Order: sequence, then structure tokens, then C-alpha cells
Amino acid sequence: MSAILQLLAGHKVQDFVPGDVLIEQGGASGRLLVLIKGEVEILRDDVRVAKASEPGAVFGEMSILLDSPYTATVRALKPSSFAVIENPRQFLGTHAEASLHVAKLLAQRLDALNKYLVDVKQQYEGHDHIGMVDEVLETLTHRQPRSRQG
Repeated sequence: MSAILQLLAGHKVQDFVPGDVLIEQGGASGRLLVLIKGEVEILRDDVRVAKASEPGAVFGEMSILLDSPYTATVRALKPSSFAVIENPRQFLGTHAEASLHVAKLLAQRLDALNKYLVDVKQQYEGHDHIGMVDEVLETLTHRQPRSRQG
């Protein structure tokens, strides 16, 4: 079991059945969900972009870290249980191990995306679409976050 699960003792556990939507793209609940057991799919604009079944997988972290609505929908594929973190900023701020876990997950996703984009670029080398891929890669690797006012 993932080390982050040990940090979740005392947090509420919520169960979901297949078909239940845990997180809705565009919504915001301010909660962080950590998979204890089960399997979910992640959809962006109603397109499945991933499945997850690894205990310790975290959902809602981008919304929490960016202070923005959820960027994807998460739906249960199998009976699933999640630890619910109601005050995620406080939790991440007081648990360095949890923050490092989330950082590692985000780094793995970014690495996978970069590898995918490089593969696409190599496949379309010499075609008109390669300029678009170059722009996407440039944006992803050099984009600075917009500062939030308020």
C-alpha cells in the first residue's frame, strides 16, 4: 500500500459504486480524494484519458493547487473507496510526505505527456502539422503561470 495511505488515518472514507461521478469537470468542491481501493476512469471533455486503480492515486489536486475548477471528470468503474481530505491545502502544508507524493504524481504525468508529444512530433516530422506540435511543446515547457490577483 502507498505510504500516503498511512497519513490518511482519521480522514473520512467514502465509497462509490460503478458509474458514480466522484469529480465533475468544471465543478469545484475543495476536496482532495485519495484512492484506497477500486478503479476509476478520468475523462476530459467526455473522452477517456486514463484509468487508475493504484492505491494512493490522488484526484482533485490540480484544482486545489491552481485554485480553479476541476479539469476532468472522475467516474468509478468498479466499487471504490476514497479517503476524503476536506482541507487539502492545510493537509498538504502540514504533511511534507503528502506534498511530495502529489508532486511525484504530477511529475510522472508531465513526463508521460512530454514523451507522448515527442512521439507525435517524430511521427509527423515533415508534415504540416508539426508546427502545431512545436507550439504545444514550447508552451508546455516554457509557460509561466499567470499570477492571481486578490
